[in-house]
Amino acid sequence: MKKITVVGLGPGDLGLLTLEVWNRLTRAEKVYLRTANHPVVEQLSQQGIKWESFDWIYEKEDNFELVYAKITTELLGLADKRDIFYGVPGHPLVAETTVKLILEQGEKLGLEVELVPGMSFLDVCYNILKIDPAEGLVIHDALVTTANQLVTNKGQLFCQVYNGMVASELKLTLMDKLPDDFLVWVITGAGIPGMEQVQQVPLYQLDRLKEINHLTSIYVPPEIKEQTDGSQEEEKTRLEYTLEPIVNVMEELRSETGCPWDREQTHSSLKKYLIEEAYEVIEAIEEKNMYNLCDELGDLLLQIVFHAQIAKEKKHFNINDVVEAITTKMVRRHPHVFGQGMVQSSDEVLKNWEQIKKEEQGEQEGEKKTFLRVPAGLPGLMKSQKLQQQAARVGFDWPDMTGVMAKIKEEWQELAEAIDSGDEEQINEEFGDVLFALVNLARFLKIDAEEVLQQTCTKFTLRFRMMEQEVGEKKLDLGELNLVELENLWENAKKCLKMRK
Repeated sequence: MKKITVVGLGPGDLGLLTLEVWNRLTRAEKVYLRTANHPVVEQLSQQGIKWESFDWIYEKEDNFELVYAKITTELLGLADKRDIFYGVPGHPLVAETTVKLILEQGEKLGLEVELVPGMSFLDVCYNILKIDPAEGLVIHDALVTTANQLVTNKGQLFCQVYNGMVASELKLTLMDKLPDDFLVWVITGAGIPGMEQVQQVPLYQLDRLKEINHLTSIYVPPEIKEQTDGSQEEEKTRLEYTLEPIVNVMEELRSETGCPWDREQTHSSLKKYLIEEAYEVIEAIEEKNMYNLCDELGDLLLQIVFHAQIAKEKKHFNINDVVEAITTKMVRRHPHVFGQGMVQSSDEVLKNWEQIKKEEQGEQEGEKKTFLRVPAGLPGLMKSQKLQQQAARVGFDWPDMTGVMAKIKEEWQELAEAIDSGDEEQINEEFGDVLFALVNLARFLKIDAEEVLQQTCTKFTLRFRMMEQEVGEKKLDLGELNLVELENLWENAKKCLKMRK
């Protein structure tokens, strides 16, 4: 029986390796590492221990779920040929998804999996914080923690705080339960001489720290409780955010003594602003700028409050009706969460969602109905993809990508014939068919057609602006350059952007 031996490499210093782990490492011909981005690895190299890491998988994939799955596949493939050693930071069973996958899949393949424990970063954190986990401590993976999982009456330790973006998301999650100025501990490089940093900061500053990296953990103490009469405890009061302040502001703006512009607006006049604010939210998401995203979400929320206020004045509905309606709808459409329903996949969730929508809209057997329900105002690429997805749910779809590729060739040929004919109406129609077929290919490739085209537009804009900058530095006029000169500028811009990545 082939065997995988998993060894825990400790928090990051050679002195914190267990004697058993050290003996195993020195006897191994080669050690496969989940990542070489761990301080102890350099020390292992100095001791002559040979290793090979899976960091190349991190570089190829853009989400951790795929990374861990591919590392597991690689390891199981190697173990099918010979016994192997696999090293992971800390303890093999603490925040190590690949080890969990190896244990699950290795057993099915008849592989023996041995775990050699190492000191976890948790052990060092207990020492730094002077806490006893037996008195109550909840350990979270910061990458997947939700507000519902928080337990503020106990200490909480968050691992996997890889970067500022994770810290920012964690901050927003914690702010659902804790005050903005609640003090938390930030621990980076726990147990590593010369790298260990420990600081206490208010929650709102959590994502503004420069020292956050893959060795960072966050400790959130239990929420402070105040004694009232010596026997009864009350939780520390904190600000609860509601929509009331912005609703009051909007009501004043629309009043007789308010703003003339705001008073003039109608549902129809505000349509363009609603679309603009939604796209500005998307831009902030694409730029991964959490400060802008917070600001733009506020602007988008303002539009919702604006429409609700106009409706209230006409006695149609108010903001409370909006909140109550969407809350009721979300509970009703998630019976697998709030009821007794069971689902096995996200595809089943979508099917249930569509069925519940039909029931809500009162569709009965024999009535005229359609499976296509796409808002008319959606951008073309997004609308195309949604139409195709909905048609596919009732079986109107190609069995595989072969049919899609053939359809693209067919539509391309028809477009070429239309161009040769010079018939403008036919050209327009065939060009639309080509785009529609390409969107279908995007769906089969699991690509969001709208999103990737936006990314290409962004890339084009960056390159063109670099061309303009270069022309400006040379004190030339972009409009006076010939095509060859423009092509050279374009290629230079491409090279510069590649070097920046």
